[in-house]
Amino acid sequence: MPLSPIAQRYDQFILDLDGCVWIGDEPTPRAVEAVDALRDAGKEVVYATNDPRSGTEDYVARLWKIGIRASVRDVVTVGGALQHLLAETRSGQTAFVVGTAALRRHVTEAGLRVLNGTDLASRAEVVVVGGTEDLTYADLRYAALAVRRGADFLATARDPTYPQPDGLWPGTGAILAAIEVASGRTAETVGKPQPQLMLTALDRLGDGRRTLVVGDRVDTDLAAAAAAQLDAALVLSGGTERQALNGFEPEPVAVTDTLADLILG
Repeated sequence: MPLSPIAQRYDQFILDLDGCVWIGDEPTPRAVEAVDALRDAGKEVVYATNDPRSGTEDYVARLWKIGIRASVRDVVTVGGALQHLLAETRSGQTAFVVGTAALRRHVTEAGLRVLNGTDLASRAEVVVVGGTEDLTYADLRYAALAVRRGADFLATARDPTYPQPDGLWPGTGAILAAIEVASGRTAETVGKPQPQLMLTALDRLGDGRRTLVVGDRVDTDLAAAAAAQLDAALVLSGGTERQALNGFEPEPVAVTDTLADLILG
C-alpha cells in the first residue's frame, strides 16, 4: 500500500494510542493497515500514551490483539516516565497513589513505599494521581489531606477525557481537578503536554531524522510535539473538532479524519 505524500516526507512516527490508533478495544478505521504500510516502507514507529491505567506490557499485548506487531521498546508510557522521574528525585520516600495497580507498581519500582491501605496514607510525602475507573471518595480524601500537609503533588497528565465507543469518558484531569480544588494546590504533570514522552520516544527512534507526531488532542499531543520542537498532525477520530485549533501555534502539518487518511496514499 503506497504512503501519502505527507507520510513519505518523514522517516519516523510517534503515534498516540487512544483516539488515534484505537478507541476502546477496536482499532480506528484501517489503522492496522496504516501502521503496516509505514513499516513496509521502512519507517520507524513508536507509540506514546498519556494513559496511566496499564503497564507497558499490557499496551504491547493490546497492539498485538488488534493486529499490530509491537515490542516493549516501541511503547513509551506516562507511567514509565513518572517512574523514571520518581526514581531520580524521590526514591526512599512514602507515597499515596490515586490510580490503578499498574501505576502503583511504577511508583513502587521507583523505590517509594506506597501507603495505600494503611493508617498513614494521609501523611504520605508524595501524592501521585493518574486515571482510574475505580475511584473512591477515600482516594480523594487521603490525597487532598496529604497535599494540604505539604506532600509533593504529581500527576500523570491533565487529559479531561479519553475516547470510548460510547463517547468521552472522564480522564485523569477530571480526577485531578477534584484533588486540586480540595487541596488548594496545583499538581506538577509528567505526561503530554510536557515534552518528556516525546524526548523519550526520540531516544528510542534516534534523533536527527525527520519525525512526525500524530495525535488526536491539541492541548496534549500537539502541544507536546511543539514543546519538543517536532512536527505534528491532528486526527479527528478521538472526538476533537477542527475549531480546537483556533489560535494554536505552530499549526499542524495536516488535519485528517483518521490515522489511515493521513498515512495511506
